[in-house]
Amino acid sequence: MAYLLSAGTSIPRCHVNQEQAAGFAREMFKDSFKDIDRLLASFKNGEIESRQFVMPLEWYKDAKSFEEKNQAYIEMAVKHSAEAVTNCLSDRRFLKSEVPFETIEAIFFVSSTGISTPSIEARLMNILPFSRQTKRIPLWGLGCAGGASGIARAFEYCTAFPKAHVLVVAAELCSLTFQKDDKSKSNLIGTSLFGDGIAAVLMCGKEADTSCSHFPVLPEVLGSQSSTLKDSEDVMGWEINNSGFQVVFSRDIPSLIRTRLKKDVEAFLDGQNAGLADIQVFLAHPGGKKVLDAYIDSLGFSEEHLACSRRILARHGNMSSATIMYVIKDCFVNVTPEPGKHGLLGALGPGFSSELLFMKWTEKESE
Repeated sequence: MAYLLSAGTSIPRCHVNQEQAAGFAREMFKDSFKDIDRLLASFKNGEIESRQFVMPLEWYKDAKSFEEKNQAYIEMAVKHSAEAVTNCLSDRRFLKSEVPFETIEAIFFVSSTGISTPSIEARLMNILPFSRQTKRIPLWGLGCAGGASGIARAFEYCTAFPKAHVLVVAAELCSLTFQKDDKSKSNLIGTSLFGDGIAAVLMCGKEADTSCSHFPVLPEVLGSQSSTLKDSEDVMGWEINNSGFQVVFSRDIPSLIRTRLKKDVEAFLDGQNAGLADIQVFLAHPGGKKVLDAYIDSLGFSEEHLACSRRILARHGNMSSATIMYVIKDCFVNVTPEPGKHGLLGALGPGFSSELLFMKWTEKESE
């Protein structure tokens, strides 16, 4: 078992509203699609109001080499991950006192939008005062499911080591994968949807000291499930070419959710002696408006269940793996916890895969 204690984010400096983003897309794609005006409607209809990027829009108008983009990824991922981790360990809305870096036993680092060896968490250890013995567990290639997968793997670690405090860090700089010369519809839709996001979540085992938390009731992860659909590699992911990462994004994703997800969720909850009717909080990765609508159609959840996810989608767009951590932080701020309340955390990613976690809001042990 594992508790979620705190969440922190780092907001990239370049704030872009959807009208500005649509203007950028028109300039980039106007000669490629005769029906450009119809396609640009996705910028208005996607329920995204703004996004954040690590570089100004002008930077993306010129073709960049894979080397140049990846070097920017390393620099910005380190900078923003350090800020997100520091915020996570010190936010007084969630914590009574700062959590020392030296108490962190393991760091799970999640990303799919750049390459770094040593991985980013090793570089973090050079600028933040973690113990030299902190374990490093980098996870790459899980896409939008990565944040939930990282939390699930951290839950399993905390179950094995119940006195441990661990961090899950996700850094996704989706904008740096943009390829100016890729005139595909997938790239255009991706331009309407994806933003840059960096976040961290602090977790601990059942026997760990939770006195640092402000909350008398904490979300406790009780179980997790991973599921991968066979022969579905072409649903979402990257094609790697000489310019870097070329987006693969199938229009079939909402229909796959409607036809496949419910059985996976019901089987998982049944194993937890629960059902869909027991879920009062649904922390969903907001892959896009159509994805959230498909969750409602498939699982029968209400708009109230998806309030946190819709807020994050509107403010930040889809930030791949980091998005679910923004949703968790929003839940910490806006959802009043009650002992015994059950929650489901879910995300979908390349594979085509799903990651699910079952949660219960639990009163802390008396201090």
